[in-house]
Amino acid sequence: MNETFYHTPVMLGEVMSELNVKENGIYFDGTLGGGGHSLEIMKAGGRVIATDLDSCAIEYAEKRFEREGMSGRYTLVRGNFKNFTEITDELGISVIDGALLDLGVSSRQLDDGSRGFSYRYDAPLDMRMDDRSSLTAEKIVNEWPADRLIRLLYRYGEESFAPRIVGAIERERKKSRIKTTGELASIISANVPYRKSGHPAKKTFQALRIEVNGELDGLGEAAEAIVKKLAAGGRLCIITFHSLEDRIIKNTFRLMSADCICDKSVPVCVCGHKAETRQLKAVRAGGKELSENNRSHSATLRAVEKL
Repeated sequence: MNETFYHTPVMLGEVMSELNVKENGIYFDGTLGGGGHSLEIMKAGGRVIATDLDSCAIEYAEKRFEREGMSGRYTLVRGNFKNFTEITDELGISVIDGALLDLGVSSRQLDDGSRGFSYRYDAPLDMRMDDRSSLTAEKIVNEWPADRLIRLLYRYGEESFAPRIVGAIERERKKSRIKTTGELASIISANVPYRKSGHPAKKTFQALRIEVNGELDGLGEAAEAIVKKLAAGGRLCIITFHSLEDRIIKNTFRLMSADCICDKSVPVCVCGHKAETRQLKAVRAGGKELSENNRSHSATLRAVEKL
C-alpha cells in the first residue's frame, strides 16, 4: 500500500492554522485516513489520539508514523469517533487541546474498487467502512421495500428521480439479485437523464453509503461531546463535503456558541443557556489546492473555540 494510495489531506494548512497546535498538547483526530493531518499535528509538537473504522487505515498510518519517527507520540484506535467519550475515558484522558474531523469517504476507499464505494468500478455492492458491520449496500438495494428505498434516496441523496430509480431497481431485483456496483450504476444510468453535475448514480451511491455507515447519525452529538473535553482556548475543526453533514455541523456550532436558544417570540430569556464556544469564520479551499486536489472542491472547514 503506497503513499499515493491515500488522498492528499484536504485544507491541511488551514486546519493547522485553526488548530494552533501547542507543544505536547493532546489532539484528537477522529477520521485518521492516511494520517496526513495527524502527522502534521505531531510534526508541530502535538500528541495525537486517532480513530478510524477502517483497519487498513490503522495499519497504514502506524507504519507511516513509525517511518516518520513519531513513535510514542500517537495512540491509534479502531473505532468510531462518535464514541469519543468512551474512547478517551478508557485512555484516562479528561482534557484535550484540540480535535479534527475530516468527514466523508476517503479517496483511498473510493479508489479501492473492491470496497464497492464507487460507480466507477465494477465490484461487490458493499460500501462498508467497517467490515465488521452486517449492513451492506447490497442488502439495502435488494431487501428494503420500495417506499423505504425512495425515502432513503430523497433524504440522503436529495435525489429528485428517486421513484424512477427505485422502480427500475424493483424490476431488476425481481429477475435476479443486484450484486455489483456496475449493475446498479447501469440500472440508474438507463433511467436517469444526463446531469452536468455528475454521474447519474452519484446521488444514489451517496445515499447508500451514508445509510450503510450511519454517517449522519449522532454527528451533532459527537461534536458536543468533543467540545465538553476541550481545554479553554482549544478548538474543534470539522471538514464537511456535502450539504447534509454541513447543515448539521453549522447548526450544532451555532447552538453551542449562543447565549440564548429561546424561541424568538419569547420576550425574555428563560432557557438559561450559556455559550460554550465561539465560532470561527468558515473557510473554503484556496485556488492552488482547488487546482491540485479535486477532493477539496466541495470541502468546507468550520471551527469553534472553547470559551
